[in-house]
Amino acid sequence: MTNTAGTPVTSLCTHTLTSLHYRDANLVDDLMGKKTFTEVMLMQILNRKPRGVDLRITDAVLIVLMEHGLTPSAITTRLIYMSAPENLQGAIAAGLMAVGSSFVGTMENCSQLLDRIAAAGDPGAEAMTIALDHQNRKKPVPGFGHHLHKPVDPRAYKLLDLARAEPELSGEKIRALEHLSAAVDAAAGRAITINATGAVAALLGEIGVATGVMRGFAVISRAAGLVAHIVEEQQSPSGRFIWDTIEHAIPFDGAANKAETT
Repeated sequence: MTNTAGTPVTSLCTHTLTSLHYRDANLVDDLMGKKTFTEVMLMQILNRKPRGVDLRITDAVLIVLMEHGLTPSAITTRLIYMSAPENLQGAIAAGLMAVGSSFVGTMENCSQLLDRIAAAGDPGAEAMTIALDHQNRKKPVPGFGHHLHKPVDPRAYKLLDLARAEPELSGEKIRALEHLSAAVDAAAGRAITINATGAVAALLGEIGVATGVMRGFAVISRAAGLVAHIVEEQQSPSGRFIWDTIEHAIPFDGAANKAETT
């Protein structure tokens, strides 16, 4: 953002000797003790006063994305904390680097497809084009399928039920996801579950979160989960066990090993 003179400006925060403001709200007088973290977060990100439906949807999304056990992000955080326990923030940051197009952050990839479908003159035909293209390239459609949750990902359908119960939402992105789901099933010749990040893409789109920002919500949520993993690592260390397990499970296959065993 720039002003009329072309100079960069910010509208997020300012301060004086006696006050601090988040946008137009006084931090001490208007926010502290009066607003929740989610309210202020959405105010900052969306640049508007969040509605009740925005808060309900966002809280549901943040809860869903916070934890999924010993995933790459959690394992990374635990191992880095084991290696450098004085650097808690580094361990969290390392784990957050795993939030991407394969794990946790795939809602962004799915949302790009939902944007295409919602803007199309024939949403069903556009969804089928997408599904067939992914099938031909032998690529999974972002937001669909899960290696653990079968036949359906229960988180996804609970999220969609929550959104459908909100009359203030337009339903446009949910309908786009439904078109895509039908096309994915037809192309595969069998039912493929919508997964949690597919539902998250639709829900965040419904409350006006831009596609390019959605992965940030995964980062915010997973950061809380990774703090919990560090607490557990402090109380019941597993990092060394993970390291030892991998070292024994993946044998060395080089010439030195072969020479010693012959």
